[in-house]
Amino acid sequence: MKKKKAKASIAAPQSASKSAAKSGGKPGVDAVAVRELAKLLKETGLTEIEIEHNGARIRVSRGGGVVAAAAPLAAAPAQVAAAPATTAPASGPPAGAVPSPMVGTVYLSPEPGKPPFISVGKTVKEGDTLFIVEAMKTMNAITAPRGGTVKEVCVADSTPVEFGQTLAVIA
Repeated sequence: MKKKKAKASIAAPQSASKSAAKSGGKPGVDAVAVRELAKLLKETGLTEIEIEHNGARIRVSRGGGVVAAAAPLAAAPAQVAAAPATTAPASGPPAGAVPSPMVGTVYLSPEPGKPPFISVGKTVKEGDTLFIVEAMKTMNAITAPRGGTVKEVCVADSTPVEFGQTLAVIA
């Protein structure tokens, strides 16, 4: 299993306000705070932590992805006001989604070389095994929460999955 690096999204930490004045108004990164939060993630096993203090926000999360810098909270209302009022709300998982109950590696078949538990178009009953998720050297059967037809298999064999990630869609 690969060790994941920490990433951080930082919005003008308080200690950066002095350095911002010296560097032409751009906020700096409070590296000490980021390191402390990353250390806390490692110690607790959390995947993400965010703090807010005096109008500054620091978010540190483990895993791949884009590192983004956010504006100070004081500037946020002006940005929100500029957004169009007709923006569609963020969509959640599709209807009938089967989420992963844990972080781990997903397997589509009971063992290498065997046919997968499910495939698109297959009818399943409540309680049928859909996948196996390996977490901490333990194989966990993921069962169908309801009966229906498999509309989509959203993961590939032997790939990492996150908690809440959609594994399949059953309708």
